[in-house]
Amino acid sequence: MDDFNWVCPHCKHAVTISDGRVTSHNHTLYIDNAAGRRTLQTIFIVCPNPNCEKFTLMATLYESEHTPQGGEHLLKKVQSWSLVPASASKHFPDYVPRPIREDYGEACLIRDLSPKASATLSRRCIQGILRDFWRVNPGRLVEEIEQVKDRVDLITWGAIEAVRKLGNIGAHMEKDINVIVDVDPKEAALLIGLVETLLQEWYVAREERKARMGAVIAAAASKKSP
Repeated sequence: MDDFNWVCPHCKHAVTISDGRVTSHNHTLYIDNAAGRRTLQTIFIVCPNPNCEKFTLMATLYESEHTPQGGEHLLKKVQSWSLVPASASKHFPDYVPRPIREDYGEACLIRDLSPKASATLSRRCIQGILRDFWRVNPGRLVEEIEQVKDRVDLITWGAIEAVRKLGNIGAHMEKDINVIVDVDPKEAALLIGLVETLLQEWYVAREERKARMGAVIAAAASKKSP
């Protein structure tokens, strides 16, 4: 296998995976059945980052066919799973309120299994962020989003607007956040991406700014010391 670039879901570092860091195995269902021939491919990848070195395990089910040469040819992908870690959720520090972190983590975990439930959790995350960080007046989610329009930077607002105006998601922003609405996995992933953007641009950026300003104040104070 040729070397390839990869982002470790554990440590989030961009790394290069060589042949010695990845192993795969195919298990084929040969028995006649209603669905037809299937092959399950499992792949282990070990992160080369010395501060991580955790393994990732993925599984993909394919339609397959037997080749004249005696091998197995993989055809259409049927379904895939991330087994370890169970989802690609990012780690956010404790200064992000626990209910928001928990809803976000669960939205990531069930994104492919139940996009509708994932989208509901993401919408609840967005509303929780707006109410906690910006102290908006409670109302419909779309109205709460409008309340921060003139208070956030253009890039972040652009991300909010892009998702809010997109097909089903845009329509569902008008509804009660606890109503289960029909979205597909790609739309669920976009909502998760919006949650991650808001957490990064607001909570994380605020704390990083506090740390930088605190370091400046501390450095200035030390210069005044006799």
